[in-house]
Amino acid sequence: GLVIDGRTLNVIFQGGLEEKFLALTKHCRSVLCCRSTPLQKSMVVKLVRRQLKVMTLSIGDGANDVSMIQAADVGIGISGQEGMQISLQFISFPLFDFAISRFKHLKKLLLVHGHWCYARLAKMVIYFFYKNVSYVNLLFWYQFFCGFSGSTMIDYWQMIFFNLFFTSMPPLLFGVLDRDVSAETLLGLPELYKNGQ
Repeated sequence: GLVIDGRTLNVIFQGGLEEKFLALTKHCRSVLCCRSTPLQKSMVVKLVRRQLKVMTLSIGDGANDVSMIQAADVGIGISGQEGMQISLQFISFPLFDFAISRFKHLKKLLLVHGHWCYARLAKMVIYFFYKNVSYVNLLFWYQFFCGFSGSTMIDYWQMIFFNLFFTSMPPLLFGVLDRDVSAETLLGLPELYKNGQ
């Protein structure tokens, strides 16, 4: 592991040692930045995103973590004693993507709800391709029937409200009810998250 403080981060960013810092962190299982300013936190996240070209996740519990959370791809706010003010700000202006009450809920958020969300989105992408291809095929083959005159076989209002009314129920049902694996199994076998990818 690597523990680095704000003073050392200052030397790294001002001295142009970012590549050496990243090379060192690649050999560590965990990197902890302590006693750093909000600007330094966001600069570390931006450096990792830019140089390593990976998705980043930032977790914070106070107002000093806002810039780091906004710099990451996914931001999680924890509402503790200090983080209560940031959670109240989340209601009026969304500063982060998810809000949890305790750090221990992070495991369930990532492993259970993350897996379910990934599986649901993958199924919905396939569904939307199927729905749109079937709809376009209907219009395409009708043009052979009407001699390519440009007339439509479906009422204009039905064409407008097709996506809104006629095909909205399956995504809603999938979003609420679909759970391919139980929460207990996902918590017991965290490697199932990688299989979906």
